[in-house]
Amino acid sequence: MVLTGRRRLLVLGNADAELGPLLERAVETLDIVAGDTPLAAGQESDLVLLSGDLAHRSDQLKLCARGLLDNVPDGLILLDERQQIIWHNEPCRLLFESPVSLAGQYFSALLTGTDTDELSVAELAFPGADGEVVRSQVRLSRGKWLGFRSRRCRLNRDGAGTVVLSVRDVTAEVLERQQLEAIYRAGLELGNLSPDEVTGMSNEERLILLKENILNFTQEILGYETFEIRLLNHRTEQLVPLLEFGMNPEAAARCLYARPADNGVTGYVASSGSSYLCNDTQIDPLYLCGAEGARSSLTVPLMLRDQVLGTFNVESAGTAAFSQRDLEFLQLFGRVVANALNQLQLLLAEKVSTAAQNSDRLRREISQPTDEILRDATWILERYIGHDPDVSDRLHRIVSATRQISGQVDQVPSSEVTAAGLDSSGVARPIRPALIDKRVLVVDGDAVAREDAHTLLGQMGCHVEGVPNSDDACMMARSHHYDVVLTDIRLPDVSGYECFRRIRTINSHVPIIMMTGFGYDPTHSIVNARKEGLKAVLSKPFRRGQLLDEVEKACTAASPPPDPAAQ
Repeated sequence: MVLTGRRRLLVLGNADAELGPLLERAVETLDIVAGDTPLAAGQESDLVLLSGDLAHRSDQLKLCARGLLDNVPDGLILLDERQQIIWHNEPCRLLFESPVSLAGQYFSALLTGTDTDELSVAELAFPGADGEVVRSQVRLSRGKWLGFRSRRCRLNRDGAGTVVLSVRDVTAEVLERQQLEAIYRAGLELGNLSPDEVTGMSNEERLILLKENILNFTQEILGYETFEIRLLNHRTEQLVPLLEFGMNPEAAARCLYARPADNGVTGYVASSGSSYLCNDTQIDPLYLCGAEGARSSLTVPLMLRDQVLGTFNVESAGTAAFSQRDLEFLQLFGRVVANALNQLQLLLAEKVSTAAQNSDRLRREISQPTDEILRDATWILERYIGHDPDVSDRLHRIVSATRQISGQVDQVPSSEVTAAGLDSSGVARPIRPALIDKRVLVVDGDAVAREDAHTLLGQMGCHVEGVPNSDDACMMARSHHYDVVLTDIRLPDVSGYECFRRIRTINSHVPIIMMTGFGYDPTHSIVNARKEGLKAVLSKPFRRGQLLDEVEKACTAASPPPDPAAQ
């Protein structure tokens, strides 16, 4: 205790031998207190006397006296063998939010109500050997996380053990680690579909499940309540809405494209592949109104390797509400979402591919029987018209039903691609709109060539009908309308040129394409037909691209409407 009117002298070090006589005289005017360490608890004094080795450390002690230890960023604590606090600096008191000094308290009392048990407190406070450093983290009851580093050392003259602890607030680091772990778990769960789920769920059901998981993880992990996800259709460049929460209905339904101008922040991000942080929506030139009352937004691209799959946009009512850390976490979560969407797209592609293969196989298997039914029914129709109306009606129904069966096979299932809301480009076969619903007659004595034409043109939505000779071709041309005719140069009954000439006599406007095996033309059918307007020649076996290109050009060429009598 400091006496009134007297000054206090703090003596540090072993001063008994060297300064004993001097101190005996000084005691008449000074209150003398001996300290074991430079950080002796509560040793406030007017004067300090250093002795022994401490005399050589006066500069360091001056720094401590000027408040150095109270201005370091971490809290510092000294504990004795009983876990009692000998000394602490000011940051330590602030970390524990104590209004008074912690000196004299037991360390375990500071951790009351935390998630740490007594054993871990003992391990934290007292490392096993001198010089050993122990690290740990403690969660306080009010949600704050503190990180401790403790080390045993000997500061007292009697050799008693002392523990030095440094403590700092690691709440942000712990939450960041927890978010990273949560995002990792989200990635596993978003892509975790068992074989039963894969086979037992439709693509739309899988998409609904994916949307629910993304919604839950966005709210639980990132804490966002207002956000929107759009998928990029690479063929049209349109950003199709996939999932939104808390957005203005008009904004959610807005038509946006992956273009840098006039399509808001979302269009810019999709076109550039770069994230965009909008700190103030009222002055940002790119921002288009999204959520009601939003003052800041954060938008990242959904990236799969170097490809943009879509965009992820979040908004907040506060200005400058998002930090660089928020941006990095949303980018990371965006990659998880993109990977899950890619897995769903792969499942969809597999299903579409399987459906296409099944359709090709079915088309090849039924092409010859349906062609024969159609050809025989047409042959009978030509001979029975006007004799028995009932027979004629039934034959017309047979022709119509046969064509309907062929048409159903030609339509490869693609409804689930549209229903899923995913980009169909690269999933289904590339579509040629000019070929859809076009009717093609193939004249070839080779059944394999007719099947190949059925497969390749049927995949594009054409309705293909095949006959083996010129007589049947003329009969079909008289009875039905065709947008284009493909005929081989060598037929069982006549040459290709003769077939070309006969069909032109029946319908002078129908485009005709000749086919030849390896360019071989012994009857000069191609030369003769070119003199009468033949425009295109195909080589067999068919090259897919050339076949489709020539038929597409023939179908899109300007021609007068078909004669109704030939329907």
